[in-house]
Amino acid sequence: MTQLALVTGSTSGIGLGIAMSLAEAGYQLILNGFGEPEVIDQALADVGAVSSESPLYIGTDLTQPRAIELALSEIFESEGSVSVLVNNAGMQFTAPVDEFPVDKWDQIIALNLSAAFHTIRLCLPGMKAQNFGRIINIASVHGLVASVNKPAYVAAKHGLIGLTKATALETAEMNITCNAICPGWTHTPLIQTQIENRASDLNISIEDGGRALLAEKQPSKEFVTTDQLGALTRFLCTDAASQITGASLPVDGGWTAQ
Repeated sequence: MTQLALVTGSTSGIGLGIAMSLAEAGYQLILNGFGEPEVIDQALADVGAVSSESPLYIGTDLTQPRAIELALSEIFESEGSVSVLVNNAGMQFTAPVDEFPVDKWDQIIALNLSAAFHTIRLCLPGMKAQNFGRIINIASVHGLVASVNKPAYVAAKHGLIGLTKATALETAEMNITCNAICPGWTHTPLIQTQIENRASDLNISIEDGGRALLAEKQPSKEFVTTDQLGALTRFLCTDAASQITGASLPVDGGWTAQ
């Protein structure tokens, strides 16, 4: 029977890269995320093209606990237990602490941290029953170190790493692992916007804008790729990674080594 893998925030960027990698490994994918209908359709088509099973899609708003409960209960009833859970959905907003909008704080904590708690708590009973589970939380280098003007994001990602460790300890004897991947600058549509803004601010080329962004933090001077993050996620789902749990794995070109 094909195992189910749920990847949140998987209609583009890092989440889609991870979904593609897991589909290639033989999992049936459940995608989640917002976007224009044509974007979602394209993501489903891309994943379906490399999968032996047609992917599913849930458009659940992960800031709403009750919506998460309803969506997952329907999945469990129709498809069975989730074997691999990847918590990737997230958002960003930048402002100093004393100017940070309270509604943005609440939204970021809800999506970047609380949503992972809810998906984990709901998927764990099924993982325990089947004596197998892989939980991968996509944190960030900002789960390990801070940057200015990102208080909610940094707080949420630090919290996600704490949740990862607690979950790993509670499931250590159950053939269930829980790990966090901590990417540095990753070339996604979101980062491309930052590159273009940097280039515009400095009146330089887009290519030089990317170099300027990397030079600030990432010693390798190269972007992480979504394929690399997908491959690492796929490895963490294998037997070879069964004794890796509670880890926070930087994929950051040396950012957090400084």
